[in-house]
Amino acid sequence: MEKFGLTGFPLGHSMSPVIHRELFKINGIDASYELKEINPNSFSQGIETLKKFRGFNVTIPHKTAIIPFLDKLSKRAELFGAVNTVDNNDGVLTGYNTDCFGFIRALETAGIELKGNVLLCGSGGVSRMFAFESALAGAELTIAVRDADVDAANQIKKEIFEKLNKTVDVITLDKVSGGYDVLINGTPVGMFPNVNACVLPKEKVQSCKAVFDAIYNPMETMLLKYAQETGTKFSNGLPMLVWQAAVAQEIWLGVKFTMEQVREVIKITEREMKK
Repeated sequence: MEKFGLTGFPLGHSMSPVIHRELFKINGIDASYELKEINPNSFSQGIETLKKFRGFNVTIPHKTAIIPFLDKLSKRAELFGAVNTVDNNDGVLTGYNTDCFGFIRALETAGIELKGNVLLCGSGGVSRMFAFESALAGAELTIAVRDADVDAANQIKKEIFEKLNKTVDVITLDKVSGGYDVLINGTPVGMFPNVNACVLPKEKVQSCKAVFDAIYNPMETMLLKYAQETGTKFSNGLPMLVWQAAVAQEIWLGVKFTMEQVREVIKITEREMKK
């Protein structure tokens, strides 16, 4: 039996073992998936434990810290400066970023096209990836943040210009006027337990043609409730979570997943989350 796992700190109640177990089943793979919590203060020692896995996922706060311990990086991982999947091929560790493919496939699952005028709320790690993917897709990107996060947003703007030669607008959330083709929430606003919060006022959300919220707990945030009221295309973050796991298995095992197979795993994961 091949061993896979997830490292981060703290890991809490992660859905990853459920998701990977269901994905392994689809291709009849005999494998285990376990959680390895590693304190950031002892990360270098913890790496030795991770090397026993055939492959592993990486979550907060180790997505950047893992990089110096790897032998190779995929183009996307290099571009974002963040790794969430590591393939261990006879001791050679290669870092990948499958969050980006999870994001793109989640949008496809919801019938959302990443094009036109895109409004991204947030400037943290996941927002950085959303920003790069939007720029790579040729969208006209605006990043909207709190006053305290303007410097972080400007840093993303600078990197996108340096690496991709694309321009990005940065504004504060109170200056958002709505009317975008795609609205992406990369902030934790609306996450459990603050489920009644929304990153933007209702009328600004409802003036956008499609909405993607990275949050999946709760599965229906206020942001998505506003979108649903007007029949707007939308997606929460759960399809992205399942798809990034599926792409990780495609890398580790050379398997492939169809949209239907992943949709079924998303349903199973939803049921598990409600328990």
